[in-house]
Parts: sequence; structure tokens; C-alpha cells
Amino acid sequence: MKKVLFISTAIFLASCGGEPTDKKSELEALKKERAELNAKIEKLEAEVGVVAAASDAKDVSILELTETPFQNYLEVQGKVDAEENVQVTPEAPGVITAVFVSIGQSVTKGQILAQIDDQVLRQNIAELQNQLDLASTLFERQKNLWDQKIGTEVQYLSAKTQKEAAERRIATVRSQISMYKIKAPISGTIDAMDLKLGQAVSPGFSGIRVINTSKLKAKAQIAESYSARVNQGDNVQVILPDVPDTVATKITFASKTIDPISRSFNVEIKLPSDRNYRPNMLTVLKIADYQNPKALVIPVNSIQKAENGDYVFIVENGKARRVDIKTGKVSEGRAEILSGLKTGDQVIVSGMQGLSPGDTVKSN
Repeated sequence: MKKVLFISTAIFLASCGGEPTDKKSELEALKKERAELNAKIEKLEAEVGVVAAASDAKDVSILELTETPFQNYLEVQGKVDAEENVQVTPEAPGVITAVFVSIGQSVTKGQILAQIDDQVLRQNIAELQNQLDLASTLFERQKNLWDQKIGTEVQYLSAKTQKEAAERRIATVRSQISMYKIKAPISGTIDAMDLKLGQAVSPGFSGIRVINTSKLKAKAQIAESYSARVNQGDNVQVILPDVPDTVATKITFASKTIDPISRSFNVEIKLPSDRNYRPNMLTVLKIADYQNPKALVIPVNSIQKAENGDYVFIVENGKARRVDIKTGKVSEGRAEILSGLKTGDQVIVSGMQGLSPGDTVKSN
């Protein structure tokens, strides 16, 4: 116990007898340490603040505006039709004695498709031919006499008239016989054949249809209100959903007359030859009735509605800003911008739900 007290007393006396500590140097060291800590704290606070701001920013999709071609389309439903689609009807009454073609067969213009009984007319021709032979013989003899100055001129002219009359009667009967042959008025394919042997027919009876499928067209009726916007030569897309196929072409015909009942006018578009195209097939015509080669265009779903008009959000310095706009034509989910935006603006096209002007945003 005495030893411990001795050591403590020795240490106390040594400290009292040593050199005093430099308080000023220690204070400076502590201040320097404090400055370094403050700098580290400020840096960490700034980093934490950025992370917090980033976590509060709303994810959006952005479209940067550039000038682009824009077209507005008028869509109407139509159908495919053949330019040459003919119902073949008999020219004379009678009974079918022969059918020379079948459905699906290709035929040429003037080809005989069926025969109507013409036996009576052929018998008439045989009789008329005998009369013509007699009249021709009498005329030749009378002519020889007349050349020899024998007989009268009346006798010569009478023989000549009888011969020519017989020739005309035969020509008339032959033309009647040709009416008993049902011929193809165009080249094409037999699409319907309803004639049968022994069937009685008459003019106006529709038993055969011939279609030229190499000459097809799309037809549609356009409402009168579009008469000033749809013209011959306009660009059009003919969509055939059942093939499926799309033909980009031009309107080949636009009627100048308005139907008084339907208040519409007809348009026609020639189609290329394709074995998959068939008459009466449904089509959709997308007619380009407006175009702007340098338009500012945004998606329709990016446009917000308000009582005083339409507006969109754009991004400026990482924050959302509301901009009032005026739109023009709308086509295929895109809207033409007439005023309010300019080239280079970054338009928010998705993520607008709950967005307010001034909100921090980031592009996803």
C-alpha cells in the first residue's frame, strides 16, 4: 500500500515539475479537424439531397419534336369489281340444243358458248337458196340477151331485181341464224353456267356470266361532304383484309355527279392482276385527303384536355411545364400541331398521370 502511494506521488510531482502543454497548437489542430469534418458533412448532405430528389422524380417518356411528313386519311369501305363482268343472254327464243363450254373455262371474245335450235331457219335458207339459184340463172340468161340487144330493158332489170332480192332474203335469214348462237362478248372466264340441254330460253334470260379477272377495280361511295377533298389522282391505299394485301396506288376515277338518294359519289381504283383478287371481295380504301411535308406531330394520347383548350407537358431543365397547343388534322393516332410547340421541344408522351407543372421528371 505504501508502494502504490509512493508511485502516485512520484507521477504527480513529475507532472507538476514538467513543461506546460501548448494550448494554442492543440486548439488549432482541433479547429482544422472540425473544418475537415464540416466539409465531409456538407458533401454527404448534398449527395443525400440529390438521391432524394431523384427518388421523388416521376418517370416519363419523352418525344423530341422534329419536322416530319404528315398525311390525313379518309377511310371508306368498298368492294372489288371486274371492269368486264358480263351476263350473257340469248338474242332469240328457243330451246338449247348444245352447250360448248363449262364453268371455269377460259373463252375468247366471239367464241360460241351454246346453240339454240335453228332448224326452221336452216330449212328456210335451203328454200331461199333454190329460189336464188333460179333467179341467178334467169338473170344470167336475160343479161346475155340484153348484151346482144335482144329483149327489153324492163325484162333485164326485173331479172336482176329478183336475183338481188333473193340474195338479201338469204342474208337476212343468215343473220337471224347467227342470233341463235350464244357467243362470248368478251374474253375471260366462265363464272356461271346455268344453261342445260333442252332448256327453253328467251332474250333477257341470264344463264351465263363471263368475267375478265385480269381487269379488276375497287369501287366505293364517298359522302357528299368530302367532294372537295377527294379527287381523281389522289393517293390511296386499297386494303384487302381477306387476302390479306395492301395496294398503294391512285384514284383512277372520281364521279362529278352526286347521287340524289344516297348523297354520295363514286370512286374507282384500278387493281393489278392477281389471282387472289375476286369480284365482290370487301376492301378498305384509305384516301389521302390532306398532307403536310413539314409537320410537327405528336401522339394523340399525349394531349390533355381542359376547359380552355388542349395542352401538353414538356420537359425544361428536368421539370415539367404545361404548354397550351392548337391541333390540326388527326390520323392513325397522331395529331398535327398548328401552334404552341416548336422543333426541339421535348414532349412528355407517357407518364402524365398525376403530373403537375414544376414536378421533377426523368426519362425512362
